Amino acid sequence: MAAHRKSRQRSLGGHTVRTAATFALAGAATATAFDGTGHAEPQLTPAQVKAKVDQLYQEAEVATEKYNGAKEKAQQAERRLRTLRDQAARKAQRLNSAREALGSMAAAQYRTGTIDPAVQLALSDDPDQYLDGAAFAERANDRQSATVTRVRNELREIEQLRGAARVELDTLQSRQAELRQYKNTITGKLDTARRLLARLTAEEQARLAADDSTGSDARASRTSAGGPRGGLRATPVSSTTQAPNSRTAAAVAYAYSKIGSPYVWGATGPNAFDCSGLVQAAYRSAGISLPRTTYAQIDAGRRVSRSELLPGDLVFFYSGISHVGLYIGNGQMIHAPNPSSSVRVAPIDQMPFAGATRVV
Repeated sequence: MAAHRKSRQRSLGGHTVRTAATFALAGAATATAFDGTGHAEPQLTPAQVKAKVDQLYQEAEVATEKYNGAKEKAQQAERRLRTLRDQAARKAQRLNSAREALGSMAAAQYRTGTIDPAVQLALSDDPDQYLDGAAFAERANDRQSATVTRVRNELREIEQLRGAARVELDTLQSRQAELRQYKNTITGKLDTARRLLARLTAEEQARLAADDSTGSDARASRTSAGGPRGGLRATPVSSTTQAPNSRTAAAVAYAYSKIGSPYVWGATGPNAFDCSGLVQAAYRSAGISLPRTTYAQIDAGRRVSRSELLPGDLVFFYSGISHVGLYIGNGQMIHAPNPSSSVRVAPIDQMPFAGATRVV
C-alpha cells in the first residue's frame, strides 16, 4: 500500500504536474492572444498585410466621413446656440429698460399719491385745468399699460429663446459625443494599420508603397515648378484644356497643385486633406461651395455616367459612397487616398466605382 501511494505521488510530482503546467501556459497564451497582448497571431504575408491595411483604411474613411458630417452639424448647432444667446441677451437689455420705466412710474405715483378723480374735480378751482390734467394722466396710464405688456412679452420671448437654447445645447453635446466616438474609431483603425505595416521589413513596405503608386504619380505630367513640398509638381497640361468651363478648369488646376500634400483625416487644406476635403477645397478655390461629406457631395450636382465623365467631375467609390476624387480625364483622377499615401493621380478603376456628379 505504501509503495502504491508513493507511486501516485511520483506521478503527481512528475508527468501530471508538467501536464498541468503545460495547460496553464497554453491557457495564458490563448488569453493574451485574445486580449491583444500576446504574440500568438499568425505570420501574415505582405499581400495579406496589404489587404488588411486597405480594409482598415476603407473602414477608417467611412468613419471619417461620418466624423466630418457630425462636425459640420456640431458647428451649425454651435452657431444657432450663439445666435439664440445673443437674441436673449438683447431682449434682456430691452426688458431691463422697460422695468426701469415701470419703476420710475411707480415711484412718481407713490410721491404724488392717489386721489379719487371725482373728489379732485369737486375741489378744483379750475375744472377745465383739472380735466386737461386727467386726460394727461389717462394717457400716462395707457403708456404704463403698454410698458407692462411689453415687459410680459419680453419675458415670454426670453423664456422661449432660453428653451430653444437648451435644445440646441443638447444637440451640440450629442454631436460632440458623436465626434468623440468617430474619432476613437478612426484612430483605433489607423493605429491597427500602422502596427500591421510595422511588421513588414523596410523592403516589403517600400514594395507595397511602389505598388500603390503604380500608374498614379508616374502618369502625371511634371514640371520643375515648386510643388507643395518644393519638389516636382504635376501640372494640368491637357486636362484643364478639356475642362468644360473655366471653373472646373480652376478646380482641376488647384487639385494638381496639391499633389504630394499629406492625407490627414478631417483636413480641408490648405496643406493637408482627406478625400472630401480635397474636392471641397478645389471647388472652393473656383468660387463654388460644396458640402463637406462624400454623402452630400454626390448630390451637389447632376449625376453623370462613367462614359460621360469630363475633367472636373466628382467620382465616388464603394457602395457606401465613402471615397471621392476629382476626375481629370483619360480614366484618371486626383484624390487623397489614405494616411500611407499623399495626394496623387490614380486610375479610377483602382477602387469600386459608385457614381459621378457634375457640379457645374
